[in-house]
Amino acid sequence: MENQIFELQYALDTFYFLICGALVMWMAAGFAMLEAGLVRSKNTTEILTKNVALFAISCTMYMVCGYMIMYGGDFLLSGITGDGVAGAEEPATYAPSADFYFQVVFVATAMSIVSGAVAERMKLWAFLAFAVVMTGLIYPLQGSWTWNGDAVFGLYTLGDLGFSDFAGSGIVHMAGASAALAGVLLLGARKGKYGADGSIRAIPGANLPLATLGTFILWLGWFGFNGGSVLATASVESANSVAVVFMNTNAAAAGGLIAALVVAQLKFGKADLTMALNGALAGLVAITAEPSTPTALQATLFGAAGGTLVVFSILMLDKLKLDDPVGAISVHGVVGLLGLMLVPVTNSDSSFTGQIVGALTIFVWVFGASLVTWGILKVVMGIRVSEEEEYEGVDLSECGMEAYPEFITAK
Repeated sequence: MENQIFELQYALDTFYFLICGALVMWMAAGFAMLEAGLVRSKNTTEILTKNVALFAISCTMYMVCGYMIMYGGDFLLSGITGDGVAGAEEPATYAPSADFYFQVVFVATAMSIVSGAVAERMKLWAFLAFAVVMTGLIYPLQGSWTWNGDAVFGLYTLGDLGFSDFAGSGIVHMAGASAALAGVLLLGARKGKYGADGSIRAIPGANLPLATLGTFILWLGWFGFNGGSVLATASVESANSVAVVFMNTNAAAAGGLIAALVVAQLKFGKADLTMALNGALAGLVAITAEPSTPTALQATLFGAAGGTLVVFSILMLDKLKLDDPVGAISVHGVVGLLGLMLVPVTNSDSSFTGQIVGALTIFVWVFGASLVTWGILKVVMGIRVSEEEEYEGVDLSECGMEAYPEFITAK
């Protein structure tokens, strides 16, 4: 009987893990639609190509070496070595391959964050080359220090300092934004974004319905992102935890959207849809570091804090002339840091000192390593398209096709 119960638990937890992983994989579609909606029509095909290609590269590089660096398992040739399941009690309560699949879609999420921030002026193959390094080395190494508990270059262990990041406000989202910031600094702003007199010119996206669809897809996928991080569901305790995480994830998104919409109305005198969409995503990022311990009201307030912060962050980055077409650095980086700082409010096992040290560790490593990588790519192959290619749109120069071609008369 005991063995039958274990087998049932193993099967249910594995199935739950896989379903949550599929939801997170669906976030790739959300990022693609969001970014396609927020760039100009002449750059749509290229941004879609980047999003689908980075997902494939992320999956491959994490299989080749990323998982081995992060957890010590080898999926490339021998399946897996060691106990095989990061964070699982012995005996393992879910299939090792399910753990690998769940982890690999998180890597792709981190890389997707970079895509939108460097949109409309970066060379496609330079971006994909960076994706190889980011998903094969930069992300896995910081992941080994955080979720696997390895010492940071043999100096200190973040867990011993009281660092906690339930589903990745820092480990996934702030890491992706740190890599994006390094790229934006070396890449420069889009032509015409900032005037010689310091003025900021809005460059509207081509398709707000697509951007809204992308946000809803991301909102849905986030239930797998946070809910799957419970790592189990086949017991009363874990099932209750999953339910709380789902509830708080949704509450934070709602709070973030409402707050951003209200702040935008007060600030601009208009209900800015793009700020509302980023507000929802900011609320989701803010709750990701700890969705299991707050009450529903606290989760809503945490999300609202993220939604408020993201509006002012986007405006501040523009004043600093850091051109981020989709607001990714603000949503995932600035609010990712906020999410980490909110953890000790409801989780007594964490500390503000540990959260600060953890955030600095993630940022310094990812930003520094990314800056070096982008710098090498800039020297070796160049990272920015020409002014003429940027003016005409990177769809034609990088992909040779338009997303929205004019009618052509066939002879």
